[in-house]
Amino acid sequence: MIGQTDTLPDEVAIALVLNGSTVAIVMATPQDLPELLCGFAVGEGIVARHDHVSAIEVVQHPNGIEVRGRIPEDRAAAIDARRRASVGPVGCGLCGIESLEMAMADPPDVGAPNPALACRVRDAVIALDTRQVMRKQSRAMHAAGYFDARGLVTLREDVGRHNALDKLIGAMGDTDVTCGGVLMTSRLSIDLVQKCAHAGIPALYSVSRPTKAAVAQAQRCGMTLCTVAPDGLIYYAGTDEETTF
Repeated sequence: MIGQTDTLPDEVAIALVLNGSTVAIVMATPQDLPELLCGFAVGEGIVARHDHVSAIEVVQHPNGIEVRGRIPEDRAAAIDARRRASVGPVGCGLCGIESLEMAMADPPDVGAPNPALACRVRDAVIALDTRQVMRKQSRAMHAAGYFDARGLVTLREDVGRHNALDKLIGAMGDTDVTCGGVLMTSRLSIDLVQKCAHAGIPALYSVSRPTKAAVAQAQRCGMTLCTVAPDGLIYYAGTDEETTF
């Protein structure tokens, strides 16, 4: 059988540029690119607020896309501290960081999540599955969704799980995210914990399991880290209790 390619997702080299310097080159789905740049800057701790990234423009090139933006000069030093020098494959959110210490650096601590999240996460899983338009077309996309006590608020999709999270963080803007949590369709790795902590998100859930490094990082910064299993919630950080459905 010959596979059809018309429904497969696009994967394009995206250069993220701040103040004229390339801070990352990622292989990503070429949608929601201003959100990708903004969410990356916040999730990497380069800036503290979304509105610190301004003058965003998307520039097409023959071999890829540049997403350019400006940040305050007093934050530009963080670019050099978090320099990424190589292309990161879709399965990795840390490739190209020059300092191993920087890759493993602890993000800010987060507060306790809203207890109501445990009661709404199953509904959020169903809603996330229903609303993944690009996954239904291609069967080859990750998703990251933000939910709170009301249910799923919004989601973003990408071929890369860390790109999907960056886009989601960018989409949330400067709204208060401390009352909700993030739900991922992928394994939970340390870079996802770091990004959520920098964005102030106190809880991270997935239908897959975390890595040991992700668990250790979540425990250090006070984040709730949880797998949504068929018969309940399995907590790896944040609580010792098991919640059943």
